[in-house]
Amino acid sequence: MRSPSQAAAPRAAAPRSPFADLPLLAVAVVWGSSFLAVKHLASATTVVPMLVLRFGVVLPLLGGFAWRGLRGLGAAQWRGGAVLGGILGGIFLLESYGVVHTSATNAGLIISLTMILTPLAESVVTRTAIPRAFVGAAALSLLGVGLLTEGSGLRAPSLGDLLVLGAAVLRTVHVLAMSRSRALRGVDSLALTWVQLAAATMVFVLASPFGGPAPWRVAAGWGPGQWTLLLYLALFCTLFAFFVQMWAVRATSPSRVSLLLGTEPLWAAVFGMALGGDRLSVLALCGGVLVLLGTEAGRRAVLPSQAAAAPAAEADLPEPEPASL
Repeated sequence: MRSPSQAAAPRAAAPRSPFADLPLLAVAVVWGSSFLAVKHLASATTVVPMLVLRFGVVLPLLGGFAWRGLRGLGAAQWRGGAVLGGILGGIFLLESYGVVHTSATNAGLIISLTMILTPLAESVVTRTAIPRAFVGAAALSLLGVGLLTEGSGLRAPSLGDLLVLGAAVLRTVHVLAMSRSRALRGVDSLALTWVQLAAATMVFVLASPFGGPAPWRVAAGWGPGQWTLLLYLALFCTLFAFFVQMWAVRATSPSRVSLLLGTEPLWAAVFGMALGGDRLSVLALCGGVLVLLGTEAGRRAVLPSQAAAAPAAEADLPEPEPASL
């Protein structure tokens, strides 16, 4: 990765194209649509087979690009990537089972709480204070989730809502583990992502005897529609999303990447209501709006404090990899 001084000069010299943000926005759109795609593709008994098949498509394709970097990894880097991959596997399992048991709209909005949970957890780990504005934003988001998960009347969150909330917590653990792992600093991002996805696939393979029919039996029963959804999840929501992130983190600022990808829950709600038949009561709709407002306000509250440290950290840490559905 280029040094901060090398990266800053071209950005200042060249005018920014109005279309430069479109690839990142496209990632947010496909990630938002992925919740509905998983809901249509998987059932409670086929989540694990679906994940095995999806990652079985991704790994050889990504491996062709990552091969050179994989040859340069040391034992500590393989171990660190495998641990992160195990966490990533848990995220995908919780998200996928959660989507099956709740609406795509709820899932997309609840998972956005990662943007609130991560700074909170980081402040605890590093023993640093967080802005009061962020505390208020977090409270607003939590109130929104409470309203969002009500049905015809106020009730406890559904099993699916709780599973997606667990995925948001695990996403936070994943982000903190990656940022604090010294063994993974400066590691080739393609190679690290491949190791993580391979370890996640092993989690799915080990879970497959307990997670429903064998993957090949599920694959044999799929028609063109199911295979189209699987390829969409593999090629667009994983491979395309990763390569765009890798390009974007070099071409623009991490803060801008975060802001654009933060529109994912909005697109999840759009697809869920427009194509998935999700219907929200007035209270639930207000809750969804509060979640979006709270996560956006929280991001803006912490981004200014991150901006000063971003150039130094950017040179050391690997680029973010896709952990969304």
